[in-house]
Amino acid sequence: MHPPDADSVLVRHGELGVKSDQVRRKMEQQMADNLRAMLTVRDLSGDIDQRRNRLFIHTDHPEGVTTAAADTFGVTSASAVTTVDPTLSAIADALATTTRMQYDGGTFAVEARRAGPPAAHPFSSLDIESTGGTAIGAVIAELGGEPAVDLDDPDFELFVECRADQAYVFCEKCAGPGGLPLGTQQPVVGLVSGGIDSPVAAWKLMKRGAPVVPVYVDLGDYGGPDHRARAVSTVETLAAYAPGHDLSLNVVDAGDVVTDLTQNLGSLRMLVLRRFMLAVAEAIAHDFDAVGIVTGEAIGQKSSQTSANIAVTDAATTLPVYRPNLTVDKSDITNHARTIGTFEDSAIDTGCNRIAPSHPETNASLEAVRTAEPDDLFERAKSCAQDRTVVPIES
Repeated sequence: MHPPDADSVLVRHGELGVKSDQVRRKMEQQMADNLRAMLTVRDLSGDIDQRRNRLFIHTDHPEGVTTAAADTFGVTSASAVTTVDPTLSAIADALATTTRMQYDGGTFAVEARRAGPPAAHPFSSLDIESTGGTAIGAVIAELGGEPAVDLDDPDFELFVECRADQAYVFCEKCAGPGGLPLGTQQPVVGLVSGGIDSPVAAWKLMKRGAPVVPVYVDLGDYGGPDHRARAVSTVETLAAYAPGHDLSLNVVDAGDVVTDLTQNLGSLRMLVLRRFMLAVAEAIAHDFDAVGIVTGEAIGQKSSQTSANIAVTDAATTLPVYRPNLTVDKSDITNHARTIGTFEDSAIDTGCNRIAPSHPETNASLEAVRTAEPDDLFERAKSCAQDRTVVPIES
């Protein structure tokens, strides 16, 4: 819902406002670039006006632009707004017009925020709410209703943001993902399995501003016929949140390695495979100047993910391994996957389930794993990474 004569979209961000001026300006510029890319891929037009702690998109497509902005990392919320002069009479007229077009019964409220020095306006935010409430109530009475104010849980609420040069009237705040603009942090490699957890973990790193280089380790016969296709599809969904950023999928053929490990190792083979994957990710990271690896692991979710075994697998790489799902319950990860749209494409058994031994080790020592794993494991990881195939992903 938006005002009938909405002419712009107000875009809000959160953490950027507490950064130093130099960092904030740089991040706001990145956010503006990301918003332009998001509008382009959705065939929307708009001129972006950057102001301190706010961005405005002037557009003839307020509804679509609001949705696009709310899908952009770093945006906390977006609102389609009507721009008016910063006077009580102009604001009240806009509130009345919007009420006449959008009100469909029930209690009402108006919430106002006034920004700028005291000398900028001869009125306060409370004055805006009082005058605006009177105007809204008059329209409701005109429409045959009984005006009733409810400041706690109104059925109909309008908002005003009044600045020194202009005021903005709007009906709702469309929540965004928050975080930081994508591209304001250094990239990380994302191990994408095709399962539920890893796309969620990659999304969370993207939300914190870090571009992700997706890597899928193809398990050969153990991966299943559609496993790779599911991985590609989930990365395509992630790419929709990141227009202007390359999320091409790096596919690493590890079928021969997996076969060897499955045939020659017992209870430790899942840990050795995880170490192999991390070594592959590190080798690819060097090609992209990536500074870390992100995985979907959570403590205790699988035998290879116990706190003891995570310590063993992490020793395979010198890069930090980010696990944003580390303490999150599986049900919450699944709900998050549904929210961001990756669940349906990743809701299949992963190949790792078919590789896991009947009685896997849950408390391995690094010494035992190093003794068991093939001497050429890391050389094979580098070779597989070098021979990878790149699958282009459209935003």
